[in-house]
Amino acid sequence: MMRKRYAVCGVSNRALKMFVKPMLSLFQEHTEVVGLLDPDPRRFEVAGEQYPSLKELPCYKPEELEKMIRECRPDVLLIAGRDNTHARYVLAALEHDIDSLVEKPMAAGAEDCQKIIDAEKKSKGRVQVTFNYRYTAIHRRIKEMILQGKVGRITSIDLNWYIDTYHGSSYFRRWNRYREISGGLSIHKASHHFDLVNWWTGQRPEEVFAFGALNYYGPEGPKNPSIKDGRFCQTCDEKDQCIYYRRWNHRTGDAEVKDDHLDLDEARKANFTGYRTDACIFDSDIQIEDTYTATIRYDKGAMLSYSVNFSTPWEGYRVAINGTEGRIESTEYHMPQRIPFPFEEHQTIEYYPLFGSKEIIHVVERPGGHHGADPVLLEDVFLGPDPSRDYEIASSSLDGALAVATGEAVWKSVRDRRPYKLRELLTY
Repeated sequence: MMRKRYAVCGVSNRALKMFVKPMLSLFQEHTEVVGLLDPDPRRFEVAGEQYPSLKELPCYKPEELEKMIRECRPDVLLIAGRDNTHARYVLAALEHDIDSLVEKPMAAGAEDCQKIIDAEKKSKGRVQVTFNYRYTAIHRRIKEMILQGKVGRITSIDLNWYIDTYHGSSYFRRWNRYREISGGLSIHKASHHFDLVNWWTGQRPEEVFAFGALNYYGPEGPKNPSIKDGRFCQTCDEKDQCIYYRRWNHRTGDAEVKDDHLDLDEARKANFTGYRTDACIFDSDIQIEDTYTATIRYDKGAMLSYSVNFSTPWEGYRVAINGTEGRIESTEYHMPQRIPFPFEEHQTIEYYPLFGSKEIIHVVERPGGHHGADPVLLEDVFLGPDPSRDYEIASSSLDGALAVATGEAVWKSVRDRRPYKLRELLTY
């Protein structure tokens, strides 16, 4: 297998821990990191401190993207910066007939997704979106059961996602609070969920109707100590009255737990330029919702009843997939150290044939991030698809676009109080 050259666009914690670290160790015979690009020079220093071999790499600002491609001659752009930067880098890769490996979401909106789809048709480069939810053992087993005909023709799906008060509030302390940067949480977070359903069912979403609101955060949040802008957790004189802060921190300010996507301690120690992780979750400039319910119709007849809430006592999901031959159910608890009650930690799949006896399926997980999903994803990315797997799992640009367009249809349906057809946002 040819050793591929990767240039990193967005030297984020995700890029370094999820991709660069294994590229420098497990996959060093197959990969080579040849350049780094980021708007913040401090991120290059942190990358070198964590991984000394990166210190010798050429580093570039975003406006030097063309120069980086010309000088480093990458085979692949690894894109893992802020959501609103993804499309620019993907489009540059396609213009130069280079592949791109892009973190979800593929872009912050459907318009940029359309540009990517159109550009890919004219390019030798290909786009892969790293939807790691597809790769967990449980999710792969559910896909296999569907392919085996266990539920027959899928008629309806119930998916309820819960984000706990620690993880949920973190989105409102950071840049995710701005819709023009993240697309809102119906894109930044829920695109994961929509892609999973699209992949499970083998169907494409056609129409969305949704309700949503900002129930917990923002100035009208019921736990806001006072209506005031410009506070930061580290210096706030009201943090002792903030239940979100007190729930997860000692009075000394030392964090007890870490977000599964953001290491707050590392971010503070790194002192990234102009980047804070402790903006007040009750600020008035928050532009996004924290609660959604949606009904989605698919092209082969399935219907999804979806909800997500970003301030719940525990984190995880409940899913049920109904079909003409049976029903699949599963409940997952995320981040067990944060769950304040006894629970069954090992996730199972419950299968109910339409006529017959219930079955409980136990699935063995691999070690590794996101319930063992990350190692499987990385093997597929850097070694090629697993030859023992007889179904498609890698996410294409169309997969990425459908997930983003569904999320955009959700927030636009909330805003405009009407159903949205995906064809209003995306042509494919």
